[in-house]
Amino acid sequence: MALRPDEFYDHARSAADDETRLPLARMTGWSISPFEPDGLRVSPLRPPVLPERPRHGEDPSDCASCRERGEGIWFNDNWRLTRIPGVGVPLVLMLHPIEHHDMDDLPDELAAELGVLSAHLVRHVQALPHISRAHVYRIGDGGAHLHIWFFARPEGQAQLYGSWLPVWDDLLPEYPAKVAEADAALVVDALIDSAGGRRSAADVSAQG
Repeated sequence: MALRPDEFYDHARSAADDETRLPLARMTGWSISPFEPDGLRVSPLRPPVLPERPRHGEDPSDCASCRERGEGIWFNDNWRLTRIPGVGVPLVLMLHPIEHHDMDDLPDELAAELGVLSAHLVRHVQALPHISRAHVYRIGDGGAHLHIWFFARPEGQAQLYGSWLPVWDDLLPEYPAKVAEADAALVVDALIDSAGGRRSAADVSAQG
C-alpha cells in the first residue's frame, strides 16, 4: 500500500534541509540539463493539501475539450488531433477523445484505437525532415479530459534528448508557425492515408 500523504511528506523531508529544500536531482548534472547546477536550488517542499483541487473538466458540462470537440486538424468518429501553437520545438500535437473520458475510464475499444493512432502519429512525425524523435506524454493533473502529447525533437539537438525536452520547449523561442503548420499538414496527410479520418469535424459528422 502506498504511503499516506503525511507519511510521504515526512519521508521526503528526511532528505531535505532546514528550509525543506531537497538536494538537486541527478538530472541537473546531466549534459542534457537546461540548467547549470551552480546557483540552482530546489523550491521548498510544501506539505500535502487535502482534498486535492479539482482538475479542469471534472464536470463534463464545464470541460473545454468537450466544448472544443469541433476544433482540430484531424478527426475520426472517436478522436481529434490538434496542433499546439506557441511552442519552442518544431511540432507539438495533442490527441483527444471526442467523448469525455480519462485514461482510467477509457473503453477498451478506444484504448486499442489510442494505441494504434499513437503508433501511427509517432511514425509520421518521425518521418518529417529534420525530426529525430517523437516523444509521447500523458500527464493528466491539469485536465480531466484525456489528452496525449506528441513532441517532435529536432534533429541533431542532443541537448534536447529525453525527459528534459518539455522544459527546453518552454525555454526556446517560439518556432516559426508557418513551418509547424506545414509539417502538421504532412502528418495529417500521412495519418489519413494510414489510419483514415478527415480534416474537419463537419466531414466526420456528415459520415455518421
